[in-house]
Amino acid sequence: MPKAAEVIAIDEQPQKVKINLLGFSASRLGDFFDEMGEKRFRATQIIKWIHQMGECDLDQMTNISKDLRERLKDIAEIKLPEVVSCQDSVDGTRKWLIRVDGGSCIEMVYIPERERGTLCVSSQIGCALDCSFCATGKQGFNRDLTAAEIIGQLWIAADSFDQFDPKAKRRVTNVVMMGMGEPLMNFDNVVDAMSIMLEDNAYGLSKRRVTLSTAGVVPALDKLSDVSDVSLAISLHAPNDELRNQLVPINRKYPLVDFIESARNYIDKMPDNRRKATVEYTLMDQVNDRTEHARELAVLLKDLPCKINLIPFNPFPGTEYKRVSNTALNRFRDILAGEGYTVTVRTTRGDDIAAACGQLAGEVNDRTKRQERYKKKLDEAQPVRIIE
Repeated sequence: MPKAAEVIAIDEQPQKVKINLLGFSASRLGDFFDEMGEKRFRATQIIKWIHQMGECDLDQMTNISKDLRERLKDIAEIKLPEVVSCQDSVDGTRKWLIRVDGGSCIEMVYIPERERGTLCVSSQIGCALDCSFCATGKQGFNRDLTAAEIIGQLWIAADSFDQFDPKAKRRVTNVVMMGMGEPLMNFDNVVDAMSIMLEDNAYGLSKRRVTLSTAGVVPALDKLSDVSDVSLAISLHAPNDELRNQLVPINRKYPLVDFIESARNYIDKMPDNRRKATVEYTLMDQVNDRTEHARELAVLLKDLPCKINLIPFNPFPGTEYKRVSNTALNRFRDILAGEGYTVTVRTTRGDDIAAACGQLAGEVNDRTKRQERYKKKLDEAQPVRIIE
């Protein structure tokens, strides 16, 4: 007679890994049905059920035959990330903590404004970059998010606001790929997810209302214009290479001259010649907020069709950086405006729930040991050094 452990081993069957249809773009889903020997229009039906009606149960998709539903259930599923918590700020900002496969958690933020609601979506667990002023970078890096985990964030937000009800007002009008991670380092999955955002049979967002933000992964940015024409934001934060090398380390590989040229080429390829890049510039007290920095920035951007978004630094635990003073912020803005640039100042939202720009952290099973090094540095209280 076999021992108990042997009985368990005999009875156990390997669990079949199913394909998650949540992150399939229209073209990819069409190919999937081709391979099944089905008509490609089934892709449109499935996309509408998932992303227009919010239905993830194949049994409820009643315009699909029972036979096909049974075949699909055997090989596929529609699996969403898990919502761990949801917090609301006093200003209406909402932040979700979302668990993905492997146990790590990411964060996503919704920012309501008068005429629009912007969803800030994550693309990686942690971040492969390590910008010195960003809380996400201190969490280290685990992996890229799948297309399903990226678009799943938009699905969760839409469901949270009852947006799948055809009579409900659309609360999420804009999506920005500005959450945890560098989107262009997860190129294929981000492009697939954005294509679902733009898909008429899914969320139907305008290309002007979907924005990708990058810190300067130049080869991927050069490639992006071949497959997408979403709006572009460039995460700059310094007007010269010496300072940017410290704040945004990827600048050592792709310096400002290459980054700006790549951004200009992207904008030049847009079919709409009125499009502009958004330049994101986080202002930190006595770091990058001086008069000479504003003047350098004005010269740097002279050939790039752009508008400038100034972001007062939002502190997080352990950082040595400080929020810019109102005097320095206004002076910086006025210098750029005087040079003819359109300049806006980002209002800090959701800082009472750590949902403001640069504060997203999540819970990352770090593979880089960066999180461990950062914690050690905090324990040793080593100051941040910035070149004068």
